[in-house]
Amino acid sequence: MYVMTTATASLSASAPAPVWARRAAHAIALCAVPSGLWRIAMASGVYVGYSDQVLRDVFDIPGWGIAYVVGLSVLTELAALFPLLLVSDRWRPLHPRVLGRLAWAASGVLVLVALWQLVVAFTVESQTYMSSGTAQTVWGFAFAPLFAIPALMIAVTWSYAKRHRTDAGTFLALGGE
Repeated sequence: MYVMTTATASLSASAPAPVWARRAAHAIALCAVPSGLWRIAMASGVYVGYSDQVLRDVFDIPGWGIAYVVGLSVLTELAALFPLLLVSDRWRPLHPRVLGRLAWAASGVLVLVALWQLVVAFTVESQTYMSSGTAQTVWGFAFAPLFAIPALMIAVTWSYAKRHRTDAGTFLALGGE
């Protein structure tokens, strides 16, 4: 539990997030929307470029694949809301140092995931499932904003870390290493 003491008072009295960081955090949440809508359309039976046979055999739609695809969309959007914690002045569920470390870890994971998705997107197998060039173009536009998220997340995390930096004495007083 996070309890405010004299040593932690300076942590909560940090400067508010700059406007650019707030906009970047909101942009992260918005970047996840197009791919989520595309996935939900696929789960709902809207034609997104996959044949009925591919949907059945590869994605198990209809079936458990619907829960997977919708769940992935919801999970992605919830994860995309995380940076809003880094720019919030009102609600902090974790100690600033813990939240900062978690944000840096998330930034690193996002970079790795983006690199992996580039590999997956350009493999021959993933491109052969789509039935038309138009469907691939729509898919590209729906998923392209996801590649902006790692850079935006690093910027928001850097801003958060800069605002919550304390001297070594305060860090040691908080039980740091």
